[in-house]
Amino acid sequence: MQQQYESYKDLADSLKSASALLNLERKSQLHQDIITICNHLVNPSFRIAVFGPFNHGKSTLLNAMLGNRTLPIDLIPTTGAAITVKYGSDVRTRIMLLDGTEISRSGTEVLQQFAILDGNRQMQKDVASVEVFCPHPFLETGVELLDLPGTNDRDEQDSLVREQLLSADLVIQLLDARKLMTLGERENLRDWLLDRGIKTVIFVANFLNLLEPDEQKQVQNRLVFVAESFRAELPPGFSNLYRVDALPALRARLKGDVAAANSSGLVAFETALQNIVGILQPNRGSVRLPRVQAIASQIQFSLKAKIDPIAIEIKSFDDKQNSKIEIKQKAANLIYKGFATSVGELRDWLALPKLLTKYQAGAAVALAENNFKVWQTNTLKKDLTQLQFAVVKWLYQAYEFFQEERLQDLLIPFPSEPQVILPSKPSNTDDLSEPGSIAVGGGIGWLLGGPVGAAVVGSISYLLNKNIQTQDEQLAKESYHQEVAKLCISAVEDYLSRFSSQGLAILAEYEQKSEKVICFEFSQEPLEITNRRENLQQLQNGFNQLLRELEQVKILSNHQPYKELPKYTNTNRKYSPQPKKVKTSPQKDPGVKQQQENTAKNSETRIKSVSPRPEEVEAKFRYWELNEEIARMKAEMRSPGFKTGKQQNTTQSNKAPNQPKTQTEKDKITRAYGILGLQANASLAEVKQAYRTLVKKWHPDLFVGKPQLLKQAQEKMHLLNEAYTILSEK
Repeated sequence: MQQQYESYKDLADSLKSASALLNLERKSQLHQDIITICNHLVNPSFRIAVFGPFNHGKSTLLNAMLGNRTLPIDLIPTTGAAITVKYGSDVRTRIMLLDGTEISRSGTEVLQQFAILDGNRQMQKDVASVEVFCPHPFLETGVELLDLPGTNDRDEQDSLVREQLLSADLVIQLLDARKLMTLGERENLRDWLLDRGIKTVIFVANFLNLLEPDEQKQVQNRLVFVAESFRAELPPGFSNLYRVDALPALRARLKGDVAAANSSGLVAFETALQNIVGILQPNRGSVRLPRVQAIASQIQFSLKAKIDPIAIEIKSFDDKQNSKIEIKQKAANLIYKGFATSVGELRDWLALPKLLTKYQAGAAVALAENNFKVWQTNTLKKDLTQLQFAVVKWLYQAYEFFQEERLQDLLIPFPSEPQVILPSKPSNTDDLSEPGSIAVGGGIGWLLGGPVGAAVVGSISYLLNKNIQTQDEQLAKESYHQEVAKLCISAVEDYLSRFSSQGLAILAEYEQKSEKVICFEFSQEPLEITNRRENLQQLQNGFNQLLRELEQVKILSNHQPYKELPKYTNTNRKYSPQPKKVKTSPQKDPGVKQQQENTAKNSETRIKSVSPRPEEVEAKFRYWELNEEIARMKAEMRSPGFKTGKQQNTTQSNKAPNQPKTQTEKDKITRAYGILGLQANASLAEVKQAYRTLVKKWHPDLFVGKPQLLKQAQEKMHLLNEAYTILSEK
C-alpha cells in the first residue's frame, strides 16, 4: 500500500510539473481539474459525494444516513459551500478561510454562518473549506461524505460542484421524482462525467412517496431508463438506482423506527452502499486512475501543441546550420586536400636528389659560362614560383571562404651564388685529347674562355653522365678542364643543398601556420533560438516524465516519448582538417653522390622542355575539379535559401534537364552531347565523367614538341570546354 501511495504521489507531482509547463490560467478548467485530481490521488480516504439540484434533499439524505441533524436543512437552497463529513470522536466543525484563518467550533451551529446561502442565494466568498467531524462507524472505516451545493442555481455553484465531483470515488446523484432531468440535462451530465473518467455513479430518487401510486409506477419506469442509459461501472451484482424517501427516512432514524426506515428505502440503500465501498475501497486506484488518464490525456495534447511547433522551428534552424557547417567542412577538407597535395609536390621538388637530377647539369654549365644569375632567374625561379603559387592559392581560397587569419605569401629565397676558385693552369693547356673534352658551342664570357672553356662544359656533361667511380685510370691523370668541371659540379651541389635545406624548413613552418587559415569557427546561435531550445527541452522532459509515471501505474498512452535532444554547446568551437605532421627532409643526404652517379641522363636532354607525364595531367585535372567544387559551394553559401546537403546533391545529380525554349538552344545541347560522345539527356555525372576522360586524352601539355598534334589538341580542348559549359549550365 505504501509503495502504491508513493507511485501516486510521484504521478501527482508529475501532473503538477507538466501543468506548470503549460502556463495555464489559474481559473482555467484544466488547471482546476489538475489540482483537484492531484489532491484526490494522494488522499487516503474514500470519498462519497452527494449532489443534485438545489432543494432536492441532499443534506436530508446525509443526515438520515448519519442518524441525526448534523448538516443544516432549510426550505431555501441551503448548502453554499462543499461540506466534508469525516470521522471524529465528537461532533465539531472546522472552517478554513481564504486568508488562512481557521475557525473551529464544537457542534455544527457555526455552519449557519459560513455554509448557508445568503438572502441573495450567494455563497460565502471567503470560505476555502468546511469540515464536519462526526462519530459514525461508517466514517470510521476511512470514508468521507461530501455534501455539495445545489446545481442548476448559479454557474459559480455548478463549477464548484463539478470540481468536487472529480475528487469523489463514488458519486450519488440525487433525483427529484416529481421533476426528473430532461434528456439534454442527462446527456450533458453524462458527457461531463465520462470525459473526466467518472463512472462510479449511483442514482437515488427522492420524493417518490409524494406521488400517487399510478404516477409512482410511471416514474419508476423512467428512472430505470435513466439509470440504464448511464454506463456506470460498479462491482458486479449491484444496481446503480435506489429509492430513498429522505425526509421520512430522517424522521424514522431520529425516532429509532426501524420499520419506517426500511419502508423509506434507506436501509436497502445503506446496505448496498456499504458493500460497494467495501469492494472499491481497498483498490481505490481502479476508481481514480481512469480520471487521471482523462486529465493526463488533455495535458499531453496541450504539451504536444506547444512542443511540436517549437521542434519544427528548431529542426529547420538546425538543418540550415548543419547544411552551412557541412558545406564549410567539405570545403575545408577539399582545400586542405589541394593544399596538402601542392605542399607535397613542392616538398618533393625541394628534395636534394630531385634538385640535383633536374638542375645540377644546367646550373653547373651556367656557372661555367658565367651565366648562373640568368639561369637561376629563367629556370629555377620560374619553376619555384609556379610551385609556390600552387601552394598559396589554396590559402587564398581558404581565406576567401572562411575569412580567418590571412598568411603572408610563401617565399623561399635563393642562397648566395656559388663561387669557384680556379686551380692554377698547367703549362700544357692545349691538350684536349681526354675523353669528354669536346667544345660545346661558341659561348662568350666563359670562366676560362676559348677551347678550354668549351672543354669544361663538355666535361661537366661527361662527368655527370658517366660512372666516374669506375674510371680509376682517368681519375689518376685528370686533366685541367675536368678538374674545373668537378669544381663547378661541387659548387652547384652545395648551392642546391643549401637551397633544399632552407626551402624545406620554410615550407614546414608555413604548413604549420596554414592551420590558422584552413579552418572555421562555428557561429553562435541567436539567443532567441537558445532560449527556444531550452524551453523545448523542458517541455519534452515534462512530457516524457509524465509518460513514465503513467506507465508505473499501468495507465496506457497513445503517445510515444520524445527522443532526448542532443546536447548543444553554444561555445566557440573551431573545425580544422587536422593536417598530419610532416617530417622535414635532412639537410644533407649522404647518398646524393651515389644517386647522382646512378642517374644516367644527358644534360642537354634535362635542359630541354619535357612533355608532362600522364600523372601530371591527372593532377592538373584534380586541381581543376577541386576548384570547381569549391566554387559551387561558394555559390551555395551565398544563396539565401540554400538546401540541405542531401537535397542539394540529389538536385545536382538527379534533376531532369530543363527543356530549352528555342530550337537554337536544342541544337547547341545536341551538339554538345555529340562532342562528349554521349546520348541525349545524359546525367550531369555522366557528362562530367566523359569530359574528364577526354581531357586526359587531349590535354595540350601531352603534345609539347609536336606542333601539328598540339594545335589539334588545343582545338579539341576548346570544343570540350564549350560542350561541358553548355551541358553543366542548362
